[in-house]
Amino acid sequence: MQRVVERLMPDGSIRRVQPFHMSMEGLETAIICRDDEDYDALVKILCVTAKRKNVIVVIYAVVSNHCHAGLLAVSQTSADEYGQEVKRIYSMWLSHKYGENNVLHRVDMKAILLDSDSYVRNALAYIPRNAIDNGCNVNEYEWSGYRAMFSSASIVDGLAVKLMTKREREKVMHTGDNLTDTEWLLDDKNRLIPASWCDTAYLEQAFENDSAYFMRAIGSQNSAEMHQKLVENPRERLPDSEFYKYVNNLSDRWFHSGISTVPTESKLRLVPYVYRTMKTSVPQLARAFGLDREKVAGAIGKKINGG
Repeated sequence: MQRVVERLMPDGSIRRVQPFHMSMEGLETAIICRDDEDYDALVKILCVTAKRKNVIVVIYAVVSNHCHAGLLAVSQTSADEYGQEVKRIYSMWLSHKYGENNVLHRVDMKAILLDSDSYVRNALAYIPRNAIDNGCNVNEYEWSGYRAMFSSASIVDGLAVKLMTKREREKVMHTGDNLTDTEWLLDDKNRLIPASWCDTAYLEQAFENDSAYFMRAIGSQNSAEMHQKLVENPRERLPDSEFYKYVNNLSDRWFHSGISTVPTESKLRLVPYVYRTMKTSVPQLARAFGLDREKVAGAIGKKINGG
């Protein structure tokens, strides 16, 4: 598959983008969507924020206590900023609706670079799989982008968001952003039609334009393993022995060599990725990579501290 691709971005530029998995999930159990209005609002926030932060959503799933999205972004920073903006705007929604502050205080956002073809496919299959793991039929679950995939029929009906008045957009889309240059469509319930705003072509080419392949991937998905890789591992501080195994396996995947044998230049390429995707510290990174703390700190733009 073509993992890194060129895309026309929301700001009108053509950029090379790479895939990320973004998740919003609490460190403790937290209900972030309490009714259909909340689900609808969070889906629209995922959409509007993608335009605002100049990223592209491939597929998404929103369930009661978390959400996931497959993204195309120009950089890790761009993907991170998107996730934080989603959390900020949805926090405002919950505060306004329920009068409760800090509802998402313990909810974490994480964007993980999908750095191999198999990782991309597994992540894209894992996202809609969340409907099944929450006791719902993936084919019928309406708060997911799944139904947009491999729908060869063109979108025939829908209210164009760009034709709405400013007041209508504020009421229905929950934003004052200018959306007159979008192609987004709403159904008869004023809910976003996912095929009108998700990059279905990226997912379809990832599965060789074969819907059966996609369905098999969803059905055979080891969701517990993917949850560990995409959600839990980045939020848990691993002991040095396990952390070293993770770094060593990653080095082998990136450079076809263990971390102890790759040159310093390669190690310094890997350090920022590990720092962003795992809960760790400069001292632990230095130990695992066999580097001076000063070099590690410089690679991630941090000052040296304890850990």
